[in-house]
Amino acid sequence: MAESDVIRTRRLTRYFGHKAVVEELDFAVPRGQIVGLLGLNGAGKTTTIRMLLGLLEPTRGSCEVLGVDSRCLTPETRARIGHTVEGHFLYPWMRVRECERFGRETHPRWDGGFFERSVRRFGIDTEAKVAWLSRGQRAGVSLASTLASNPELLILDDPALGLDPVSRRALNETILEFCQSGQRSVLLSSHLLDDVERVADRVALMVDGTMVVNTTIDHFRARIAAWTIDAPDSPTAAGNLSMPVPIPRIVNCRPLGQRWQVTVVDPDEDTRAALSAIESRAMEPADVTFEDAVLAYLSRSRVYHSFYTEDAS
Repeated sequence: MAESDVIRTRRLTRYFGHKAVVEELDFAVPRGQIVGLLGLNGAGKTTTIRMLLGLLEPTRGSCEVLGVDSRCLTPETRARIGHTVEGHFLYPWMRVRECERFGRETHPRWDGGFFERSVRRFGIDTEAKVAWLSRGQRAGVSLASTLASNPELLILDDPALGLDPVSRRALNETILEFCQSGQRSVLLSSHLLDDVERVADRVALMVDGTMVVNTTIDHFRARIAAWTIDAPDSPTAAGNLSMPVPIPRIVNCRPLGQRWQVTVVDPDEDTRAALSAIESRAMEPADVTFEDAVLAYLSRSRVYHSFYTEDAS
């Protein structure tokens, strides 16, 4: 971790009862970069964000935001952080222009002109009441309010929830413009993998509360490889490929019709030798997209088959 990091965690852990929701988390957000925080529902992303913002005490470990321990964030430091919560809460009785006035009176670095431009970009009438707005329009007002506070660091928890395709594109363009100077940074938690791939410099991937990937987008894609293999006649009861030997560095194995796709990280000669030992009629390399690579990791904590595949057990 570098001195320029705007977020740092060290062995960050949070238990609820006897369950570790976040466990031994070590990662950083470098200044000037966009980091995509990915994981299934329940992976620990929102819990991590709440600890970063000082809204939840860690069970053990520590986290810093803008060089300050998250348990000791002052109002001055908080004013440098922009945060959107999942669901985009707004006061329903306010008109959009009143949301702007509320922000102006509560944020010392408020940029009213930016707010006006942003809501227009999302196609929102400033005279409309929040209660009248669609889900996507409320998301647009929430994002405009967050960005108009002129933060150094943006922490976005599923910001595209409810946005239509045009508004999603506007959001992605705004995030990229926000970081253009190289002095502002974004932690983006999202389920929309194509959006993350489009804007992020780095990916941090959580599975069951632990960080399993933490690298640049390009490095992540380069380290993953896959092969499709003819399915054996007798798959195991768990639905996995019947393998005579373990496959080193395997990430995931899933059925694709009458074939299986085996995904591997950093394949070496041992990996290829193990794949060659599988009794199969055909095996060939498969293209791996960013989405394929992410889902290979996430699928390890879920069933492997589709809704149309019978469970062999």
